[in-house]
Amino acid sequence: MVLNYIWIAFFILAFVVALGETIFNGNLGIWSTIMNSSFDSAAQAFQISIGLTGILSLWMGLMRIGEKGGVIQTFGKLISPLFVRLFPGIPKGHPAMGSIFMNVSANMLGLDNAATPLGLKAMQELQSLNDKKDTATDAMLMFLVLNASGLCVIPIGVMMYRAQCGAANPTDVFMPILIATFISTLVGIIALCVKQKINMLDKVIISWLGGLTLVVGGTVWFLSTLDEGQIQYYSSFAANFLLFSVIIGFIVAGLRKRVNMYDAFIDGAKDGFKTAVMIIPYLVAILVAIGVFRASGAMTVLTDFVANMVSAMGFDAEWVGALPTALMKPLSGSGSRGMMVDVMNTYGADAFVSRVSACMQGSTDTTFYILAVYFGSVGVKKTRYAVPYALLADVVGSISAVAVAYLFFK
Repeated sequence: MVLNYIWIAFFILAFVVALGETIFNGNLGIWSTIMNSSFDSAAQAFQISIGLTGILSLWMGLMRIGEKGGVIQTFGKLISPLFVRLFPGIPKGHPAMGSIFMNVSANMLGLDNAATPLGLKAMQELQSLNDKKDTATDAMLMFLVLNASGLCVIPIGVMMYRAQCGAANPTDVFMPILIATFISTLVGIIALCVKQKINMLDKVIISWLGGLTLVVGGTVWFLSTLDEGQIQYYSSFAANFLLFSVIIGFIVAGLRKRVNMYDAFIDGAKDGFKTAVMIIPYLVAILVAIGVFRASGAMTVLTDFVANMVSAMGFDAEWVGALPTALMKPLSGSGSRGMMVDVMNTYGADAFVSRVSACMQGSTDTTFYILAVYFGSVGVKKTRYAVPYALLADVVGSISAVAVAYLFFK
């Protein structure tokens, strides 16, 4: 519903701005510019979707091997000590904890198709522990903020779109996204622990959060001592090495479980092909709306206004062109992806602003969609403080994305 209003608003605002340009500046050619942009955007959306087919089929095929090889279960066991402390209201051995482990593990691996049904199952299990069926519990709120913060070890979707838009090194945003999404998740967890009076001095919590913070902080410190060329070199190596190691890990897991990996890959690749075809109408709809919005000059009005404010405060404003991606991200996943693709098409996939947009896209998840689907699935109407804490993670994620983009690419 939110995306529906946004989509309509793009067209109406574009019409108003174009009408003002015609009346006050006598620019009659703006209407042909808008219509040409709508046709070009539709063609670009189709080309991007078709181009994604091979990449999506490859990755989803590999993911299916990992899924059948028990990688999700392994991740769940790894993070279980921390999650027992973050969800003190869940009784030991309750099936809700297992579903939460599986959902978060699938999200971290980028397995969106597996993560959503696991998340819905987790919400149903959490609802079985809820005495007030229309009101969110503390455990539900922690679970939702963890999902909204978007912690993902493998941001394959962002890299996939960068590859299709012609990026020279699509994986160069891997490390920046990993750092930004970790910061977003860390802030969300700490804020909720304080709110829910969870003992932050627990040895397990300190070990996990402190250890991961040291690793990320050490990485940032190391990179800050390098020049831009060295940062690109080391981050590219780390990204590609880790990604290929994950693929090998999936294959090894498949061998251990005696999975028919060829058949598993084909099954996953078929789903990848179907997904690529299914996103065509969605991508056409959002890219045409954004194209019309940009061609009318409305996008320029928005970004120029923010850029002038940022410059007046003494900060560099080169990142501002990526701001629409951040603004759209909490509202719509397809909308924010469309914004990211539009930025890459406008400025070039390897432009600084395009990399900032990619980092913003990967730093958090679609907050309002997650809240609507997960709470709606169990009939929870009173969401308490879910929205402000989830949006806190979104804001922190976007700010972190800008900061790490300047560290890596400037």
